[in-house]
Amino acid sequence: MPAWHSPPDPAPIDTSHNNPPAQQTNGLVIVNYGKALLVEDNQGDLHRCVARRNLGRVVSGDRVRWEPTGSGEGVVSAVAPRSTVLRRMDITRKPRPLAANIDQIVVVSAPQPALDETLIDKYLVAAELIGTNPVLVVNKSDLLDTDERAALADRVSGYAGIGYQVLFTSAFSDDGIDPLAEALAGRTSILVGQSGVGKSSLIMRLLPDLDIEIGKLSDASGQGRHTTTATTLYHLPHGGKLIDSPGVRDFRLEPTAAAELARGFREFRPFLGQCRFHNCRHANEPDCALAAAASRGEISARRLESYRSLLQWMTDTVS
Repeated sequence: MPAWHSPPDPAPIDTSHNNPPAQQTNGLVIVNYGKALLVEDNQGDLHRCVARRNLGRVVSGDRVRWEPTGSGEGVVSAVAPRSTVLRRMDITRKPRPLAANIDQIVVVSAPQPALDETLIDKYLVAAELIGTNPVLVVNKSDLLDTDERAALADRVSGYAGIGYQVLFTSAFSDDGIDPLAEALAGRTSILVGQSGVGKSSLIMRLLPDLDIEIGKLSDASGQGRHTTTATTLYHLPHGGKLIDSPGVRDFRLEPTAAAELARGFREFRPFLGQCRFHNCRHANEPDCALAAAASRGEISARRLESYRSLLQWMTDTVS
């Protein structure tokens, strides 16, 4: 049984030799609606719960301990330590968790709206820094003719060249759906990306009983079907969990030191520590190993510029 934390003491409590009180049980957070959580019990039933104070923001994927307070209702009293957590900066410049205990980030893009490599880079850096597996999906492939698909494949080939799995998919033509389902099987994944890239259509293909699942969530929450726009966890029919997150215009990384940010670009790692100055930020310092590697074509000049833009943004944000 995992260690848990609960107020007023935020430190983990060792429960390896103590069973929880009989009225408490373990659960999985499916969705956070703000004032209420939907928690799934060990039998797969949903319960509308509130969280005790001082637990922080509880999110989809969190493993919790909760106590029933009535029919289909309860109180979350503790949250298990997270193996991973995806965070973003909110408009107040505070880190905000989006999902917990994920082991894969699936970045969905499309030819329409236009593919945003800067946004893709941000998600890939986040995946690298929290230790999750990244997958890049180019959706709406049915909109592309042969030449357009070849051009877009060439554009994203740099990601495949540094070891990222790249899939072309279409919910309408079934292109790439089976490889995507295979990539998701047995993992806890989160779908992220711009608004309008077709994540909802992909989920409908991956989850044949999606309408039934949405109905269960709506009935349990008592808030109506519109509540499914919140970040929500679903169980995949062939094993694994899939967390759907609302589309975004941008994704703001947490402020990160230059050395850590550079490690978030996996292809930079062989060159780190080879600069003239040990504290090189790889911005415009002389004898920078990354700049030299880019000039030789050993790393992407565009990716190096993407790193520098992120570094400048973080510098401006912290100052």
